[in-house]
Amino acid sequence: MIDWLYSIDVALFRFGNETIANPAGDWFFPFITNLRNMIVPYALLVLGLLIFGKKRGAVTVLLLIVTITLADQISSFVVKPWVGRLRPCHVLDDVRLLVGCGSGKSFTSSHATNNFTLAVLVSHFYPVARPWLLLFASLVAFSRVYVGVHYPSDILGGAVLGTLIALAVAYLWEQGSRRVTSWYQTRRSAKEQNT
Repeated sequence: MIDWLYSIDVALFRFGNETIANPAGDWFFPFITNLRNMIVPYALLVLGLLIFGKKRGAVTVLLLIVTITLADQISSFVVKPWVGRLRPCHVLDDVRLLVGCGSGKSFTSSHATNNFTLAVLVSHFYPVARPWLLLFASLVAFSRVYVGVHYPSDILGGAVLGTLIALAVAYLWEQGSRRVTSWYQTRRSAKEQNT
């Protein structure tokens, strides 16, 4: 069963890395997979949330910092060492490698984990942005297959991990906010009755 699943993963990897290769993809996917090239879009998102989002924007940015840090640490220092899977560029022959292979492990893709964490968490507070954020996260995640450094199951695992972490943090935030609001209203009401 494991061999059969791995053969599907390799076939999908070959499709994403070789079969659909084209000059536009050979420029676009290495560009968006490079974190340095994404600093400006991420910074604009954060600035936009802080400037136009008021309190909700500030809360979103604060939770983003905490959640992406948590997601990245879990992906890089818990899941990857535990699974111990080598990257396809270290295992397979004739991989079209468009960026450095890297020495890290393969499962889960931290790019996928972090970008899906961002997309799902921001979408929780700004649902209108959900389609665009998920599209962007999916493109960044797929870029890891296209450039030859991750299997499709790595990006799927990263997407699931990032989504679950973001949903958990959003849920805990909402529950905590409700409790604090309820506690504050109860105290205020009691204070008004005593005066």
